[in-house]
Amino acid sequence: MNRQTKRAMQRRQGAEDRARAAARRPLPPERRKRVGARQFLKEVRAELRKVNWPTRKELVSYTIVVLVSVVVLTSFVFGLDYLFSRAILRLFT
Repeated sequence: MNRQTKRAMQRRQGAEDRARAAARRPLPPERRKRVGARQFLKEVRAELRKVNWPTRKELVSYTIVVLVSVVVLTSFVFGLDYLFSRAILRLFT
């Protein structure tokens, strides 16, 4: 089998593979038409009316929980960093 025959067979095989892949690939869904800015904002407002917003008391308690969590985790990471840096310095000095 010469070089030209091999290349022709490879091209044919590649074309068959692409045809099989295209046949398996699902058709893309129809693209919906874009809406204008005014319609978009109306829909956003309608969706925001459906949101169950937290009360002031819930908001304050959630904020406190987040702040305490951040302080605790930051302290933990700082402590680990401090301990590892001290251990490394002692190891190499």
